[in-house]
Parts: sequence; C-alpha cells; structure tokens
Amino acid sequence: MLRTAPRLLRTICTTAAAYQHKLKLALIGQSIFGQEVYNKLRKEGHKVVGVFTVPDKNGQADPLALAAEKDGTPVFKFPRWRAKGKPIQEVVAAYKSVGAELNVLPFCTQFIPMDVIDCPKHGSIIYHPSILPRHRGASAINWTLIQGDKKAGFTIFWADDGLDTGPILLQRECDVGENDTVDDLYNRFLFPEGIKAMVEAVHLIADGKAPRIPQPKEGATYEGIQKKENAEISWDQPAAALHNWIRGHDKVPGAWTTINGQVVTFYGSSLLDASVPAGQELAIKGASRPGLVTKNGLVVFGNDGKMVLVRNLQFEDGKMIPASKYFSADETTALELTEEERKIAEDIRAIWKGILSNVAVIDDSTDFFKSGASSMHVVRMLEEIKQKHRGLQLQNEDVYMATKFADFIQMAVRKLRGEDKEEELVIDYVSKNMNNMTVNMPYQCFINGKFIDADDGKTYDTINPADGSVITSVSSASLADVDKAVAAAKEAFENGEWGRMNARERGQLMYRLADLMEEHQEELATIESIDSGAVYTLALKTHIGMSVQTFRYFAGWCDKIQASEYGATIPINQARPNHNLTFTKKEPIGVCAIIIPWNYPLMMLAWKSAACLAAGNTLVLKPAQVTPLTSLKFAELSAKAGFPKGVINILPGSGGLVGQHLSEHPDVRKVGFTGSTPTGKQIMKSAATNLKKVSLELGGKSPLIIFSDCELDRAVKMGMGAVYFNKGENCIAAGRLFVEESIHDEFVRKVVEEIKKMKIGDPLDRSTDHGPQNHKAHLEKLLQYCETGVKEGATLVYGGRQVHRPGFFMEPTVFTDVEDHMYIAQEESFGPVMVISKFKNGDVDGVLQRANATEYGLASGVFTKDINKALYVSEKLEAGTVFINTYNKTDVAAPFGGFKLSGFGKDLGEEALHEYLRTKAITVEY
Repeated sequence: MLRTAPRLLRTICTTAAAYQHKLKLALIGQSIFGQEVYNKLRKEGHKVVGVFTVPDKNGQADPLALAAEKDGTPVFKFPRWRAKGKPIQEVVAAYKSVGAELNVLPFCTQFIPMDVIDCPKHGSIIYHPSILPRHRGASAINWTLIQGDKKAGFTIFWADDGLDTGPILLQRECDVGENDTVDDLYNRFLFPEGIKAMVEAVHLIADGKAPRIPQPKEGATYEGIQKKENAEISWDQPAAALHNWIRGHDKVPGAWTTINGQVVTFYGSSLLDASVPAGQELAIKGASRPGLVTKNGLVVFGNDGKMVLVRNLQFEDGKMIPASKYFSADETTALELTEEERKIAEDIRAIWKGILSNVAVIDDSTDFFKSGASSMHVVRMLEEIKQKHRGLQLQNEDVYMATKFADFIQMAVRKLRGEDKEEELVIDYVSKNMNNMTVNMPYQCFINGKFIDADDGKTYDTINPADGSVITSVSSASLADVDKAVAAAKEAFENGEWGRMNARERGQLMYRLADLMEEHQEELATIESIDSGAVYTLALKTHIGMSVQTFRYFAGWCDKIQASEYGATIPINQARPNHNLTFTKKEPIGVCAIIIPWNYPLMMLAWKSAACLAAGNTLVLKPAQVTPLTSLKFAELSAKAGFPKGVINILPGSGGLVGQHLSEHPDVRKVGFTGSTPTGKQIMKSAATNLKKVSLELGGKSPLIIFSDCELDRAVKMGMGAVYFNKGENCIAAGRLFVEESIHDEFVRKVVEEIKKMKIGDPLDRSTDHGPQNHKAHLEKLLQYCETGVKEGATLVYGGRQVHRPGFFMEPTVFTDVEDHMYIAQEESFGPVMVISKFKNGDVDGVLQRANATEYGLASGVFTKDINKALYVSEKLEAGTVFINTYNKTDVAAPFGGFKLSGFGKDLGEEALHEYLRTKAITVEY
C-alpha cells in the first residue's frame, strides 16, 4: 500500500509482468538486511555496480560486503563520507566512478553527503522502519512499541536533505501484538516484507511508475536514539506503559532498573491479567511496590495496580538468568565434565574461535558479544554446533543467557545431560503384547502435565468388546479432579508459557504432536481397536490417520487467525474534528471443556482439540467412559511434544459427574460436545450458569435417497458404507434409505449378497470387515431396536441377531417395508441396521418431504446421474452435509455440523476456529 495522505491508501500493481527495465545500482549500507536486498536485486536482473559499506569490525567483514565480494562486485569500505562537515572528495570520486543510476540504502548508519544522494539519475531511496511521518529517527522500531502503537510498518522514501522527511514511494503496515518485541516485529514483518518492498520500489523506478508523495505534516514525530543511559525504567506509570517500555528496548539497548545496588536489565515482558500470584518479594529501586519472584518470572506492578511479567534478567557482568531463578541464581555448582563432554567443549571452543577470529585465545572468561559477535553470529554458532553434535539442541535464547564461554559450556552440558529439563514425565503404563507389538497404555488422569490417580482413588474397568475381557482399570475422575484440571488450564492460559507463546510457536508444537501421533500410529490404532472395537485397518486409516491430518491442518492456521477475515478495520462515523479508527481482533476464549463420544475416540478428540489449541485456548477433555485409552495416550504424546503443563488435561470417568461439573464450572468459558441430543440439551442448561459458549454435534437420522437413474452397483457399495462403516457407530450414518420403487428389490438383493461376503471377527485381523459393537449395553439396545422394528411390521430381511461368539458382535441387519410412522424410521440406531423405505417412481418432491420429516439434520445423501436433480435435492435437504453420489467423504478442510436437533456449530475447516474465538472491537481516537 502507498500512503498518499494520513488516511488515504491506494494499491500499486506489483506483478512481475509489470516490470520491464533494469537499472545500474549502488547499494549503500550494511547488515544481513542489506545483503538480502542486494541478492534479490541481482536475482531480478538489476546490475549492482558498487557496494558501499562499513569497514571490517574486529577483523570481520559486514554480511553485505561478504556477499558482494563473493560475486566480484566492487566493494568500498569507507569509515566516513564527511570530515569537518564537508564531503571527502576522494570518497565522493570513488563513488561517482561506478556510474550508478540509483542509490539504494536498505540500512545505513553512516551520514551520506547530498553530493552522493543527488548524484544518480534517479536519486536515492531509503528504507525506514516506521510509517512516516511518525517516528522519524534511528530508533523508530523502539518507539513504535514504547508508545504502544497498534500498527507498525515501514516506508521507502526518496532521500532529501532532511531527516527522514523525503517524499514517500511506498509504505506497508502490520498489526502489533500485545507482547511483540522489536525482534518479533523485525523478524515477522519488517525484515521479510521490507526486502520485498525494496526490490519492488526499484522495479517501479525502473519502469517510471514510482510516485513521490510529499510527507504530510500531520502526525509527524521525531524521537531520539535510545541508548542504555536513557533506557532506565520509570516506575510511576501504568502497567501497560511499563510493558511497552520494556519490550520497546528488548533486546537493544535493554530497559533497566536497579536491584540491590546493581543494574539489572529486563527482557521478555508480557501483561499479566490474573490474580496476584504467589512469590517472594524483591525490592526494586524507585518502585512503590516490591516485585514478586514467581515460578513463571518476575512480576512487577504499575501505578494502576496491574501487573507485568518479566521472564529474563541480565546483570552488569552480562550474565542472563530466568527471572524465576533470581534467588537461586548463585546456587548452581559447576559440573565436572566427562572425557566425552570435554571433547564437545573443545569443538565448541573451535567454533567460537572461527567466529571470533579477532580474539587470540578463547578462554573461560571470553564473552561472545563483547568480543564482537552479533545476532547473526548466534545463528551461525548454533548451526555449526548442531552439525557437529545433533543431540545438542540449543536455542538463540541460550546464548544470551550464557554469554561467557565457561557459562556456555556449563549450560550446554546440562542440556546434554537433561538437567535443564522440567520434572520428567512419570507414566505407570499397562503394557500388553498384541498385534505384533508391545502396547503401552497410560490409565491415570492427566492433570497439569502429570499422570495421577483420581483424588478419591476410584477406578473402573475398561472392556475389550472383542471378547468382553478387562483391558485395565482406569482412574475415575472426581469433582475435585475436575477443579484441579480447570485450575491448571486457567493458570496455563493466564500466567503460563502457553499464553505468552506466539502463534507460530504454537503451530510448531501442534506439528510436532502430529508427527508423534504418526510415529505411534500403529500403537494408537491397536489401542483404539481393542478399546472401541474398530477394525484395525479402519482405525489406522481413519481413526488415527484423520486425527493426524486434523492436527496438521489446524497447526497451519495458528499464525493466520488475525488475517483479514478474522480481524478487520471498520469505517465508522467520525465525530469531527476528531478521527477514529475501529478494528476487530480475534482472541482465544480461555479454558474450554471438550466432551467426546465413544465411536471415534481419538478422531473426535482431534476434531475439537486441534481447533481449540490453534486458537490459543487451554482445555480439559473428558473422553467417553467406555473408551478412555487413546485419549490418555494422546496426553502422553502431547507432553512429549513439549506442550506446557496445564494446556491439555484429560479426565476419564462418568459423564454424569465429570461432564456435568465441567458444563457448569464457572471458570470454563466454552463447552464443545459430541454425543446424544438429550445430553446436549442438558449441557446447554448447565452452561447457562455463566453463559458459556457452546457448540454441539448431536444425533442424526440421515436420509439417503437412491434414484433409479443411479449407477446401481456404486449405490449399493456406497449405501452399505453409509450404514455399516465403523459397525454403524457413525454419527452421519444413513439412518434411513429411500429407494425408488423400480430398483428397490434389486437393490435389496444386491445388498444382502454383499453382506454375506462380509467377514465378522477379531478387529485386529487384517481381513476382518466387521468388528464388535462398542460395549455390551449398546449391543443390547440394538437388539431391542430390531425387535421393535419387527413388532411394528417392518420386514427383517437379514440379521437382527447377536453373533454367537465371545464379545459384542451383531449381524449386519436389513429392514424393508419401513413405514414413516415406525420407531425405526424415526429414531437413530447408531449401529449396523439398514432401514429401507420405498418411494414411488419419479416422486422427487414426495421423497424430499419424507426425508425432511425428522427433527434431525446432520447429514444426507443422494444418488442419481441427473446433476440437475442432484443439485435440486441437495438444496432442499435440511442437513448440514449433503453427499452426492458418495458418502462418508469428510475432510479436515470442510466444515462439519448439523441443523435442528443435530446441534449447532462446526467442527473442521476454517469455520471450526470461530467456535473457539471471541471478537473484540477496538476504537481509537487520534
């Protein structure tokens, strides 16, 4: 976008095809940013005739110089361009000798004379990291945060003899997150988008399309350079101002204060909107109230009583520590290194020496940054260490926390030994050898990152439906466990690492979890099979496979939620002479309760949890009482993926106890439920206690209409899948088939023929087609359902009986001659029961009326070769999903949910995110 007036923006066409001409360029500046601009301009075909950069520092060339020298581009390293206020003629002459048509200044700390600025045919353009005319000066990014701006951005302008006052060529802007630092803004937007924009600006100039828009006088500001001496924190300010001051100086120059007579610099601040946490008081010079050293960091208070959480502290000697370790910082005993660890230390010493070539000897006291290293060298060092020692995983923050060589080695060795890790996850597995593997199954409640017994010690047995045997005893959560889990989720959301984590990091955790689920897919599928009765091959492909896909899909959404469709600027009426800006922001809701059914235990968990976590919420999940095991295995994998404590909590147990308490709990802000319609109604009543947000995916009686002009064999195959998929325990199963009269008998005959080919048996057997029903009570309910159908006069064509073998097996069943008033025509079986009704040839509207004569509206289907008929029927069917010439075709990107008594709200797809977000409107007067 191009700013042409304070509130007027217009777009420039920037397609590659629009750029025709190439220029001879002089690049004046430095840094990796300058290097990237240089590389991109050359790649686009422009000729860089000279690079003018700073002299080598401590024997190391600037990145821009390194890139240009490698390409053979002339490089000039002038310490200065002026002396005593006048241009140095030798320098100016050297510059003029390259014959540039345009000067490009991507990042330049030197003062360039106007003789050079105005020399080329097209003059000079400069990149500036603010939305000019606001924040002129060298510390523009800092002041964007210090003053709490809601928008940041950059300007590319034509250089003139003023300080950042030249005409504007183009501008771009981005939102500023509540906890963004200078590094966040730079890395996320100013650096990558700035490089693209510099190249775009050169293209526009080359093609004669670059505008020169005078900078408006309104809104112009100039702020001085922020240095360490003027970065001291003034404590008599609101918490938001303190937070802005700290993050506006993070990492350079660093906001500081005095504690116990020593200058201490603060890094990693965030606003803390919660009750005052427990901690040890710490007196801070100038602060009216002591800070609190808590388990999450240092809490400081504004003059409005609100809080700021600071994660890291740096002392005058350069040592940085987690703020939570302030009172124990000196208690760490130096490690005695093993022979192997000493070899690693020497490898690291050699890497430091390669980077710090100006330092004669790397000894224990060598400080990485005081010896001339910069942030770009941090990345290089960590990558070189990773290449030599794959098991040593270090982060940028580790280098800042241990800048001296001896401290760095101690930190690295502690990481190698695992001493820096939080308390190891302890799991008391039930292990079983089955399906050609050892299956390890957690069986306890998972609360605040730990597997623990229920508070009252109660357990219950979970049963293998294939033979009726006990798999294991599982903890049965109590009301006290619900309270603990909700409290842990609330703490993680309000005060924990999860609440401070940026969206992209959240997505990376979800990707890591999906990878672990995929690594353990055979084990998960085996657990799913023995706990729910799902045929192993189906469990592997659908139950587990779609769960992995779901987490990967929503992981990709994490850093896109504030895109235009989620957050928008809104034109509103102005109250002259004031100006107002209104914009919306999507925020996570908080603690979410997720209650899932027993038919697809892991997949239903994934459908709801992935969207919930992608939105930034924390959750307490109650699996179905009869199928808790894959949910508990998921809890284990989430901990191994690195999810912080309290983000995910799993409570097996009674729906009437655990589910009810979650639904009415005052700290739960959202309930997502999949299950029966009566239970969904009860959840709505309970959620009214604090007006929770609710989404419900409930029962169905999905109609499938099969017209005579269909491909009959396909309709038979897909119709059987619509009924018998997953033993009929499928929320969108076709609860009633309407078959046109002329093909009715043949359709039924073919269905029965195919049923007779189905193998009923052990779900772990790869050749099994049809496994056991989920649990004994459900089997008994299905048998009663069939008895009712017979009593009411429907024709039982096939099945309707329990299979004579151990376990809860039922024959696939077919009813015909089903009249609209019958119980089996109106109520869902949730089992392998095909309910067929005949309709008159050509009676499209009549069959539609019958299909819609139900209070449910989850799914539906139609089979016909006539596309016009198919689209007409799909438009008239009252269901959240309509399948045409297919069935059961769900996808992670497609929204899923029903109408009427089948509930409201959506799982999957972009729409699912709306269920776990709230919209905030913000209006600013300026």
